Amino acid sequence: MSDNGQELAAGQLRHWQSTYTAHPGMYGEQPSAPAVHAAAVFRAAGARDVLELGAGQGRDALFFAREGFTVQATDFSVQGLEQLRAAARAQHVDERVTTAVHDVREPLPLPDATVDAVFAHMLLCMALSTEEIHGLVDEVRRVLRPGGVFVYTVRHTGDAHYGAGTAHGDDVYEHGGFAVHYFGRDLVDALAEDWSLEEVHAFDEGELPRRLWRVTQARPR
Repeated sequence: MSDNGQELAAGQLRHWQSTYTAHPGMYGEQPSAPAVHAAAVFRAAGARDVLELGAGQGRDALFFAREGFTVQATDFSVQGLEQLRAAARAQHVDERVTTAVHDVREPLPLPDATVDAVFAHMLLCMALSTEEIHGLVDEVRRVLRPGGVFVYTVRHTGDAHYGAGTAHGDDVYEHGGFAVHYFGRDLVDALAEDWSLEEVHAFDEGELPRRLWRVTQARPR
């Protein structure tokens, strides 16, 4: 990682830590729409265990647990995962949820072919370089069992904030303290090489609104 990349990554971690500390439960308790969709996809695929990358305070991880999945939740924020664990205990699903502090720039702390499904809501479009995103998707493929499913969402270049704020290069722009890597369709297609690309669904979320893609791809059997 370049010095600028390291500085940006460290700054983003500090920003998320302080945001989670200042705003417990900032996303509410209801799951995201992509998580609800992913649960149905995972169930149809026969998945039992789910790895969530960038789980934050846990609204989606907890939803997966309530739906009966065993969940491994990772995030680079200690504060976010502490809040997730407390909520899991309160909702009596803590036996189905484990957490790990992890930066997705590093290899996933899991053996090969050990999870049925992976979910990542707006994690791949954080302050990651294109090279780091490719490395992460390679890691997801490594830990998925053959036939396993990966559902992720990203903000794309049709978003109103694309090109706004502070430019960091590589389609990364920082706005309001949050750095986002905006995806072009060519990047989505490149990340699906050696996978079965099942769906690229455009949707809006939140204010502005944010423009996203929900991507579903499977590791071939």
